[in-house]
Amino acid sequence: MHVKSDSEGTSIDASTPPRSPRRPLYYVQSPSQHDVEKMSYGSSPMGSPTNHHYHCSPIHHSRESSTTRFSASLNKNLRNPPSWKKINTIHDGDEDEDDDDFDGGYKDSGDVKRFYIVCFIFSFTVLFTVFSLILWGASRAYPPEITITEIVFDSYGVQAGIDASNVPTEMLSLKSRVKFLYRNKATFFGVHVSATPLAFYQNQLKVASGNMKEFYQSRKSKRKIVTSVFANHLPTYGGLSKLTENGVQGVSVPLNLTFVVRSRAYVLGRLVKPKFYRKVLCSVTLKPKELGKPVRNIKAACEYH
Repeated sequence: MHVKSDSEGTSIDASTPPRSPRRPLYYVQSPSQHDVEKMSYGSSPMGSPTNHHYHCSPIHHSRESSTTRFSASLNKNLRNPPSWKKINTIHDGDEDEDDDDFDGGYKDSGDVKRFYIVCFIFSFTVLFTVFSLILWGASRAYPPEITITEIVFDSYGVQAGIDASNVPTEMLSLKSRVKFLYRNKATFFGVHVSATPLAFYQNQLKVASGNMKEFYQSRKSKRKIVTSVFANHLPTYGGLSKLTENGVQGVSVPLNLTFVVRSRAYVLGRLVKPKFYRKVLCSVTLKPKELGKPVRNIKAACEYH
């Protein structure tokens, strides 16, 4: 094997003209370590293996050969993706996992918030329901009081007549007044009061009726109510005793007064509105000699349910 001497190597180095500066290459992907070693061995005569003979002159290390070798290396790198892309890919996967962990934590915090909201709504509903029941139970302890104070028959008469279908029958006319006291004992709510029609019955026949006006009664207060109960030419078809205009002594007509008083309180708006019903039943006797006078012993004649 031919071995170069130091003098020959020095002469070759001295005779080799200086290389022109390399042309800049613009590309994104960098070569791998293996390709760098290959380029370094291929471009420098000193770095080549000892078993190769370099008989080429400095002309062979021209600009075109260097550009060709770099282009080949670049094409090879394009065919074989470098390892740094894989590293970035792995790093992106880690970031995705971190994002997933962050999203999972956010979802967990959202679930906790929703849980607290549901617990708050449930607790508020239970407490409000208990409070409403307490108010409702407390309001039931204050039912209104109703007391019939006076019943007066102003006039009463029966005369012959004809009904709407031209059937001859007895016609009844009656005028009366019913007075009662309404008292609201509640300490923290008022009531709206209404009533069914006040009616006088003789056996099963309604002989007179009247309507009470609705009103509002404030807390811890009372009121006197006067209602007119009357009948005007009511056909009786023989169901009543006859009374002449000049009056016949010893003729009496038993009557029953019946009505229901309804009271409604709005303790907590329309959510808590207790209702009270009070039925009144009075058994009285109409006497012609006592027209215009209050019925005697009215308190004992009335019942309240």
